[in-house]
Amino acid sequence: MKISKIIIFVLIVAAFGAGIYFRDPAIKFYNNFNKQVIDFKKTEIGQTISEVGRQIFSPSPLNAGGAKNNAVLLQSKIITETNLQRQKNGNLPALKENTKLDNAAFAKASDILKNQYFEHISPSGVDPGKLVQSYGYDYIVAGENLILGNFASEKEVVQDWMDSPGHRANILNNRYAEIGVAIVKGTYKGETVWVGVQEFGLPLANCEQPNAGLKSQIDLERAQLDTLSSEVSSKKSQIDNTNPKSAPYGQMINDYNQLVAQYNSLAEQLKEAIARYNGEVNYFNNCVAGTNQ
Repeated sequence: MKISKIIIFVLIVAAFGAGIYFRDPAIKFYNNFNKQVIDFKKTEIGQTISEVGRQIFSPSPLNAGGAKNNAVLLQSKIITETNLQRQKNGNLPALKENTKLDNAAFAKASDILKNQYFEHISPSGVDPGKLVQSYGYDYIVAGENLILGNFASEKEVVQDWMDSPGHRANILNNRYAEIGVAIVKGTYKGETVWVGVQEFGLPLANCEQPNAGLKSQIDLERAQLDTLSSEVSSKKSQIDNTNPKSAPYGQMINDYNQLVAQYNSLAEQLKEAIARYNGEVNYFNNCVAGTNQ
């Protein structure tokens, strides 16, 4: 009889000891994961510039004068002469002709002759930026050169611009990628003259914007993470208010750890997505600012 009591006592002690053996690591595991959940809250997502800092360069219009002649001037040759000047002065890339800029340039030249003014801002208040945008050209940098007078050739038109510091700077601006030109003959204040217009631009589309799909994924995963965070907090509160010696305590610890593991897996996935997106944001912002190497 004494031997049976001793055996029962030993079994009880062994079972009690086993319970403590498995419970302690579970509690430690729970505490470690809890710290990871809190730490991730510091992760932030980058922002694109809220408003593109568009720049417009428009030197004072150039009235070149000149004697009347029978020369016929072509828009295409002015573009060719412009690109020759860019090549000769710094070996700059040739500007690509853009139809929208051509249309804006022609509209400007026609408006000058129609309304008899010679300024970058029209009587109706349209500046060079608004002008090109009205023809569907969204830009980061834009510029406009104006000239009025009589010329023997397209080369003379461009050379007159090159001899003027402000117009020369426009022609040799290394941020421009595209050009539109118009050269229109008409009557200005009683004189028959040519009106020449150059519209320069760097389109906004040249700067690749951050992936909208990736941003949507980030927003969705953030919402999922917030939901999981609330569930984790709720589980923690339940555990904190449960007697460690009670029957459901061990299962509650296991459930909590599984939930935290799910949270942390999604958190790591989200951090990687945010890092990729932030890289795209930085590239776009640097492109707009002209600081990409």
